[in-house]
Amino acid sequence: MAHDVRTSVAAAVLAAGAMVALQSPAAAETLEGALGRAYGNNPTLNAQRASLRATDESVSQALSGYRPRISGSADVGAQQDRTTLPGGTSTQNYLPRGVSLSISQTIWNGNRTQNSVSQAESQVFAARETLRNSENQVLLDGVTAYMNVMRDTAILGVRRSNVEVLEEQLRQVRDRFNVGEVTRTDVAQTEAQLASGRSDAAGAEANLRASLATYRQRIGVDAKRLAPARPLDRFVPKSLDAGVASALREHPAINAAMHGVDVAQLNVKVIEGELYPSLTATGSISRRWDLQGSDVERSSAAIVGTLSIPIYEGGQVYSRVRQAKEQLGQQRISVDIVRDQVRQAVMASWATVEATKLEVSAAQAQVQAAEVALAGVREEAKVGQRTTLDVLNAQQTVANGRVALVSAQRDRVVATYALLSALGRLSAQTLALKVERYNPRTHYDMVRDKFIGLDTPGGR
Repeated sequence: MAHDVRTSVAAAVLAAGAMVALQSPAAAETLEGALGRAYGNNPTLNAQRASLRATDESVSQALSGYRPRISGSADVGAQQDRTTLPGGTSTQNYLPRGVSLSISQTIWNGNRTQNSVSQAESQVFAARETLRNSENQVLLDGVTAYMNVMRDTAILGVRRSNVEVLEEQLRQVRDRFNVGEVTRTDVAQTEAQLASGRSDAAGAEANLRASLATYRQRIGVDAKRLAPARPLDRFVPKSLDAGVASALREHPAINAAMHGVDVAQLNVKVIEGELYPSLTATGSISRRWDLQGSDVERSSAAIVGTLSIPIYEGGQVYSRVRQAKEQLGQQRISVDIVRDQVRQAVMASWATVEATKLEVSAAQAQVQAAEVALAGVREEAKVGQRTTLDVLNAQQTVANGRVALVSAQRDRVVATYALLSALGRLSAQTLALKVERYNPRTHYDMVRDKFIGLDTPGGR
């Protein structure tokens, strides 16, 4: 009997290892492949790309300040003049009509157009960094979802194997009870342990279903066969200080906040430009027919230069300038806040990576020791030195140790990716994902100088 139970326990351990691997790497979805799917299909990332494309249009809109405004008009009506004199009444009917065309060109407006263009470009740069940060987070979410499925699949395998072992052990204990070798208490203890094992298996199955749903949400496809993943130790900085310094230089969240400072500073200049004079040139041409007389025509053309000097506008512009300066100060403080957040994230992720290394080693030692202990308890129970409860406890310790090892291995992989994310380097380029990478400059170059047309470069 002891030999059969030991064989069942070994089978449970091997089953757990098999569930971690799921399938051979050649036939399974790899982590890199799953991240490639997330990179192309994740709705959060695609929405951020659409937001960037919308922001690109702000540059084209700002550049329109350098271009003329052209408008045309046409009118037609009916007019009747009736004159009453002592000798009678005369009536004349007219059909007055005309067309006109006017062109207005801003020559100088306090550098508002120039500063608006620079502001729009800074907004685009900030949006690009925000997109990089979104990619950073989406890929980390993808890694987490992938490894959660791996972990929960393996844990379910452990729990189910444990139930099979307990069912076999209960059968054997009942047989021994029938021949008087054990008491009813031993049977009850085994039944209680089996019920607990089934409860653990049900909980593990529920966790796996939740993880599969999250995987579908973040990767875009259902998880079927997943290959094991490795930690990204090659990307871990040589020291914590080097990692912090690198993150403070490169992290997209910090870069986005710094571009936000440029946007706020240029906004101050744009508003201040409203206090300066503006110079515009306007040209117009018109032609009218049947005006105050049948068959009368009139044509006119004019070119006018206008200098507009603001004197006092009720204090609104001055207030808006002061408001913009406060917003600039707020944005500068936000940069410091983001820097502190990035620094904290790097330090926390670094500590987690170091801790998970020790956790994996400890969990491996725990499993090995628990397996040896279980074998010993089995042998001692065979000669009456251990009770059934001792055997059940030892067996549960093995199962718990295997679950702890699976969780530690999952945490080890996720921690290295989380550190890379905290550094701001988790990207398709860094991971060398085999996908068509999104180039934000492509759309920007298409629309920057586009001065007419309703269709987007995508044909919408």
